Amino acid sequence: MKVAEILQVSALKGCKIIAGKEGLQREVLHVNMMDAPDIAKFLKPNELLVTTAYHVKDQPHLLVELVEQMHKQGCAALGIKTKRFLPDIPKEVLEIADYLSFPIIELPIESSLGDIVNQVLSSILDKRTNELRFAIDTHKQFSNHIMSGKGIQKLLKSLSEMIDFPVVLLDQYTKPIAFSHNNRKNAHIMEDLYMKDSSILFPDTSFFSFSTLPDKETYSVFLVYTYEKKAGYLIVLGEIHPDNHSALLTIEQATNVISFELMKENALKQYSRRVRNEFFFNFTEGMFSSEDEVTNRAKEFALDDTKSYICTAGELVSTIFTGSYTQTQLEMDTIYEYIEDELVSLSLSTHLFTRGNLCILLFEVDSEKQNINKYVMSSLELVQAKIKTRFNKSISFGVSNLSRNFLNVKTGFKEAQDALQAGKLAGKIEFIHTYQTKDIMELLRVIPKEDLQEFYYNSLQQLAKREHDQDETLLHTLFVYLETHCQISETAKRLFVHRNTVVYRLEKCEELLGRSITDPETSLQIRLALRIKTVLGN
Repeated sequence: MKVAEILQVSALKGCKIIAGKEGLQREVLHVNMMDAPDIAKFLKPNELLVTTAYHVKDQPHLLVELVEQMHKQGCAALGIKTKRFLPDIPKEVLEIADYLSFPIIELPIESSLGDIVNQVLSSILDKRTNELRFAIDTHKQFSNHIMSGKGIQKLLKSLSEMIDFPVVLLDQYTKPIAFSHNNRKNAHIMEDLYMKDSSILFPDTSFFSFSTLPDKETYSVFLVYTYEKKAGYLIVLGEIHPDNHSALLTIEQATNVISFELMKENALKQYSRRVRNEFFFNFTEGMFSSEDEVTNRAKEFALDDTKSYICTAGELVSTIFTGSYTQTQLEMDTIYEYIEDELVSLSLSTHLFTRGNLCILLFEVDSEKQNINKYVMSSLELVQAKIKTRFNKSISFGVSNLSRNFLNVKTGFKEAQDALQAGKLAGKIEFIHTYQTKDIMELLRVIPKEDLQEFYYNSLQQLAKREHDQDETLLHTLFVYLETHCQISETAKRLFVHRNTVVYRLEKCEELLGRSITDPETSLQIRLALRIKTVLGN
């Protein structure tokens, strides 16, 4: 209750304010009755003290010190029965009370201090009871609102009507979720908060206010929590004073109901993510029985087999994480959820999956349009920048080639993984690496040396032994012959020898091989063997 409301209590009938009239809006939460020299140390904030001033009857000037101490401790007011032991209040006491806007109440001599304390406490309790009853009714109203399926936006509209201010619900990154009133001005203000990443500047308190210079408006912010996690902000487009208990209780009930609704929505999202990730894992691991089963399952996740896709695999830099494995996974999940929310604002045709430490982004693209890679690169660069700003973390991406249908995304995922690994092996940090198709030589280099040697000797047989080709003339002739598409004249021209010399050397090769070099299978094996020879360095 305010000091001004306390004056309406019957036990205070006939009292008057003799100083500090500017402080009548001070809040009274407690009442104390005491006469002691060290009374100030026992007082609490928002406390009304009633006294006969017996302890200062011989030293009235000590009231100045008492008023200053009570003001410093945030007390509400001082009530003095002046005609009992203290005929008059010293002038300097009244002056300091006026200066501090600290109310001093002159109590009538016929009123009992005990009656004053009891009646004031009774009035405070009655008001608190009414407030709690109002809070319960409000909570029921908001709960019924959500249970009936009207949604958060309708709840915000109802809340706005109760407190007479527009309200907006933001997520934990200050991104607008719902408005009580859809108008361009409110949307612009909230978008500006989001673009400036204001949540980084917001204090971690349940209630605070801020003002903006351009429009000179004050906004009140209430945090919305879900199980020890900041889930968002409820912003009132107006000033809610801390003493406005009715409005604060109403908003508190609204935030409680909203937090439960957000928890329910988050649980549904987690379930949806788990099902989606399981599908992608089974698809890339080839666990489905047929292509028809894959395409039918894919439709459940808005993945059309006739569309083209580019697959990207992202991974956070592991060395920047500290703490336990569980904390690391929670932080990783939070970042990947943030990426998913950001991609929705970029394009509805981007799909996110997670697999272990990887974040897989599947971009649905129109293969007829130009600059597909430019669009994908710009999207990934934007994600990198936002994660760096928001979480101070680095993420790298490997990008696949274009998959002409969804079934080919299985290959695209492998390409994205290979591109990511290639970027890491190159020592890059926070990179975007595009997959490069491996040529034959690159593929041969990843095969164990022992297997290459075995294939080389089995393909060339006696021709691979040095005693049969000391200067490698036969192998070189065979190589040029196959590279010129088996043209004897062109081979002789390139080797600067007679045509008959080429024929003789080729016959010698067939003799050592025991096979005809014009046989397609034999010629393919020989060409691979000759390239393996380069890899082996022989």
